[in-house]
Amino acid sequence: MSNIIHFIKELPSLNNVDQYGVYPLSLNHFGHLHVFMIHEGDQDFLIATGIGSNQFQGELFQEGEYSYVKAPLNNNNANTLRDLFPFTKPIPVLSKLRSFGVGDRLGIATEGHIRVFKDYDAYPILAQQSIRELALTNRTYKDVLDAASFSVFRDGYKKGFGADGDHLKKPAEVEMALNLGFTMITLDCSDFIRNDVSNMSKDQVNKECILEEDIKNRYLTHDFEVEGMKISFDEEELKRNVLVYGKAIDFAVQIYTDYFADGKTDANFEISIDETATPTTPTQHYFVANELTLRGIKLDTMAPRFCGEFQKGVDYIGDIKQFEEELKIHAAIARHYGYKLSIHSGSDKFSIFSLIGKHTRGHFHVKTAGTNWLEAMRAVAATNPKLYREIHKYALSMFEEAKKFYHVTTDLTKIADVDTLKDNELVDLFKQNDARQLIHITYGFILNAKNTDDSFRFKTKLYDLWREQREVYAEMLNSHIGKHLELLYSGFEK
Repeated sequence: MSNIIHFIKELPSLNNVDQYGVYPLSLNHFGHLHVFMIHEGDQDFLIATGIGSNQFQGELFQEGEYSYVKAPLNNNNANTLRDLFPFTKPIPVLSKLRSFGVGDRLGIATEGHIRVFKDYDAYPILAQQSIRELALTNRTYKDVLDAASFSVFRDGYKKGFGADGDHLKKPAEVEMALNLGFTMITLDCSDFIRNDVSNMSKDQVNKECILEEDIKNRYLTHDFEVEGMKISFDEEELKRNVLVYGKAIDFAVQIYTDYFADGKTDANFEISIDETATPTTPTQHYFVANELTLRGIKLDTMAPRFCGEFQKGVDYIGDIKQFEEELKIHAAIARHYGYKLSIHSGSDKFSIFSLIGKHTRGHFHVKTAGTNWLEAMRAVAATNPKLYREIHKYALSMFEEAKKFYHVTTDLTKIADVDTLKDNELVDLFKQNDARQLIHITYGFILNAKNTDDSFRFKTKLYDLWREQREVYAEMLNSHIGKHLELLYSGFEK
């Protein structure tokens, strides 16, 4: 470690940082305390020297008059870092004009994401995971937030980022995420949304739902107009809306009252009603937004389920003309009630991004997740074809089990046999929707596969590879996520 001593002797001149294994953009000061990050072997560490360095937990080194703490990248040191350097702490970003969620299931994608957002004024949600994803990747919300904080410190990203407790369904999950410092909650109301109502007859609906007079007067006595577009209800439709969304609205009110109302937190609040069997019509969107507003709920975003299909990791499937017509009304409703429209499963929806940018007038929240995993696996295909072939075959064997957790229309017969492909042709699999979805939905099985001795079959090899090929992966993400932003921005004038 004497090379670090030599570097410390040069402080504050900060010359020739690379030769000491220092990440040059990580050099930061707090009074007479100097903190930076180094890479040593296959690990990164924080180095703290000067007054206050004992705030970090780690190994103390002393050489003459110089001392420093070599601190591992753990939760205790992440908390200290966030206390000392506010740019490493997440902030609420949904109040900004544009925000973009980039789920990092592996804890290694932020380096590439940061490269994208240095070029765009959208604010990234760098820490974003669902409870299901945590279970499949054996991570915790502490891990997710810490990985983002260490990455922005290492790479000198100081514009600000958000942290999203994504698709949370239970009060205890919401409370946990807020207590850890997450600055956005995506409340998944799907457990309280009825999917059977669309198949009910008119008589069944009338039998099950008796409208109260106040709700009749609210919706049946007049039409509504939003930015020149008319929204109207008939009695049967109103009853169906009450049956489908009534309990979900009650649940959202409960969560907001318990955790957000009266300044309990300054975190952002998003409602997700997209995990349903049928699309959210503009009339249903208006009904939910109006009922929440009347009950005092202040939303930052809402995610309806749009017409067509937003399947994982592939482009939009459906009638683009119909999507645009309904998007106009959805975006207008969001503006009318003062929140941003949120587009879930936004990964790779290239054919409609410019429309989203246009009709939201550049005021949007788009959420991506699995596409970052796909880019990681594309990096594997490009740099270690043998390992990729083995993983691909394993994914095929686990596909039916993985399909239980996702709605996809994957046709395995359309995927080329990897044994017939040359090494340099493997990356082209990621241009084919069925192959993308195969790898997309089997990530949990791939990461958790074990050998007979209980060691990981793929996970250790994968992380070793991604560490060696970190520049390849970062640039793939920069290009791929950058394409998302480029198309979104093409729809509006900044």
